[in-house]
Amino acid sequence: MEVVAGEVESEEKKKVMVAIDETEDSYYALMWVLDNLHESLLTCPLLIFMTEPPPNYSVLASTLSSARLYSNVSPIQDFVNNIQEKEKKVVLGLLEKAKSICTSRGMRAETVSEVGDRKVAICNAVDKHNISLLVLAGQSIGRIKGTFQWSVSDYCVQHAKCPVLVVKKP
Repeated sequence: MEVVAGEVESEEKKKVMVAIDETEDSYYALMWVLDNLHESLLTCPLLIFMTEPPPNYSVLASTLSSARLYSNVSPIQDFVNNIQEKEKKVVLGLLEKAKSICTSRGMRAETVSEVGDRKVAICNAVDKHNISLLVLAGQSIGRIKGTFQWSVSDYCVQHAKCPVLVVKKP
């Protein structure tokens, strides 16, 4: 069997993605990855991912409905834009914090954010960026809440097209 040098080089590098949010659990998962997968990450790109929540127009429409009667300018759209700008700043700040943690540990990381439902956006990002390993924080939710709400990690374990590692804070 003949091995061609170009074939080995053209093989795509494996990528690791850590999906974070504003919780301590997600930063624990990031730290766990940096501590326990450090050697592997020297050859694999690390992607830090975070979602921005989609705007909730129904709540805004009901709270600002009377304002529409007395204004020829759309206060709803201005209000939505203002909220989205603030949320984007928060997300970018959290991603920058995560990136600085990586840098302080000698790791380079790329950051990405998308607007949308968190669990769906994570799975879409796995496909879009050809991720080889997805790392999520295992968030503890109560028994009753867990019965009614399917967690993000459960959804991603079922739907992501790569192995998923769920890191639970002890």
